[in-house]
Amino acid sequence: MELKPFKRESVMPLPVTFISTVSKSGVRNIAPYGCVMPVLRPLDLVCVATAKRRDTLDNIRETGEFVINLPGEDLSDKVIPTAKTIPADADEFEFAGLEPRPSKKVKAPGIEGCYAWMECELVKLYEETNYILIMGKVVHLEVADDVYEQNGHCNLKKARPLMMMGSDTGMHFCTIEELEKFEPFGAMFSNGKDPLAKMYTKDKR
Repeated sequence: MELKPFKRESVMPLPVTFISTVSKSGVRNIAPYGCVMPVLRPLDLVCVATAKRRDTLDNIRETGEFVINLPGEDLSDKVIPTAKTIPADADEFEFAGLEPRPSKKVKAPGIEGCYAWMECELVKLYEETNYILIMGKVVHLEVADDVYEQNGHCNLKKARPLMMMGSDTGMHFCTIEELEKFEPFGAMFSNGKDPLAKMYTKDKR
């Protein structure tokens, strides 16, 4: 079956994240974002694709800061409340019934109940005709202790990361599961060694 190119979300699961920001005047904002990705394994950069007219984008332009919150499946009912258009001077934490979590390196709070939080500083905005790419530097990364294991693996059975697949009528929420299959990074290289291994052994946190 052939699909229209824009229907890629029908076959490609997207992560559901909540990006929290604060305006210059101190108004707290939250918005759900699915087009979020890390930029290469050795780097501390993340990229977010956004429409041009978003309070989140305005706040990031003004303050240069934001938090990417990673929710579990139990927060699926907060996607629509945080996606709705409300006045720019309204507190979206209060509107969505979410509790703020103090951040360590940025002014914008994270969201309680998520399993991980990436505090970010703006690096650059790549502006195109119909969209903008937000490049951010992760300045503080934190994960809930009960989902993070000693070997640096996130326990998916506990985290239950919230994801989404699209259809002709809307969003179908889902999560991921462990396949119990493992391959070391070094398996991709002819000498069997991971060139970035020292990054993990030197500082696991």
